[in-house]
Amino acid sequence: MVGTKNLAVFQVAVFLVTVMAAWQVSERIEESSQSGSLVVVDSNDRTHKFSSAPQRVVLTNTYAASVMRMLDIDNQVIVGVSGDFYDERLWPELSKKDMVQQSAHSEIDFEALLDTRPEIYIVFATNGMVDTNAIREKLEPVGVRVLALDFYKYDTLRKEIGVLAEIFGKQSEADDLFNEFDAIEEIVSNRVSSLERSDRPSVVIEHHASLVRDPVVLTGTSQWTDLVSMAGGDNVFADLPGHTTHVDMEEILNANPDVLMFDGIVFDIGFNSYDEGGKCPTHFDYIIERTGFDNVEAVIDNRMAIMSGEFAGPMMIHGLPTLAKIMHPELFSDVDAESYLDDYFSKYHGVERIGKFVCSP
Repeated sequence: MVGTKNLAVFQVAVFLVTVMAAWQVSERIEESSQSGSLVVVDSNDRTHKFSSAPQRVVLTNTYAASVMRMLDIDNQVIVGVSGDFYDERLWPELSKKDMVQQSAHSEIDFEALLDTRPEIYIVFATNGMVDTNAIREKLEPVGVRVLALDFYKYDTLRKEIGVLAEIFGKQSEADDLFNEFDAIEEIVSNRVSSLERSDRPSVVIEHHASLVRDPVVLTGTSQWTDLVSMAGGDNVFADLPGHTTHVDMEEILNANPDVLMFDGIVFDIGFNSYDEGGKCPTHFDYIIERTGFDNVEAVIDNRMAIMSGEFAGPMMIHGLPTLAKIMHPELFSDVDAESYLDDYFSKYHGVERIGKFVCSP
């Protein structure tokens, strides 16, 4: 009996010591997170304070890595990545870093992640396939800051780039980048700003989920709507709620769009990808064979396009002339839209652009 009581007392003591230690660690983490003169707010409206630029960063999506290159941030600070950095031609250094998850949307290997001893983990802020709050709940108690930034929405792109620029002391590089953005946007806006509403093509933007079920369209809060509008088009379903939403096939037929666009996330197109499996023409055949679509203006005029995933990321401004040329080929016939894509890869990634970036019928 005495032994049992002593064991119980010992267990309670261990428990109290553990609780006190955890409380002290939590207090130190909280104190650390609230110190420093560098103050930024991420896209989840979370405030982060830094005393100096982080030296150990984990990121799992290529958009964040691209912005770091665009700001000339030393990639030596990146200590962990996802399997999305498999292409050694585009990511020669990062493809060799420790992998903490299979992709930006997959489950995190928390043991592998913590083994990299990161100071911050950069994650999507509003992507529906990433539970940012759940990640915070697991990482912040052990001292890993979770910085939520998307880099795929036009209305927040500059702000998010500014967050990284502030943290890593790259404000001058950010200013130069924004000046470049302004120059490209001005080239497009000068040609489309005077268009009458009737001269702006109606556009339906379908999500890749449309391949396997009823149509899923991108709405006004999607990353594509702002770009389509800037390029001189109008998203037919901009007023629908949500980021993506299902619609009946009849709704697309009734809208009779001038242009049909499809995001290219599940197609083998983009940098160093050429649609060798022929998914693009197969997809166009699938669309054409939909009941009633032989009478849709976009199908009749062959104004359909599958855009690679790069167009919906930090490359979006450099991709704007390409999108504008799809919307208004006659207005941009003299514009070498592909040269902007070439410049993006040569200037910020240090490589020659290779691959198929747009599929059309």
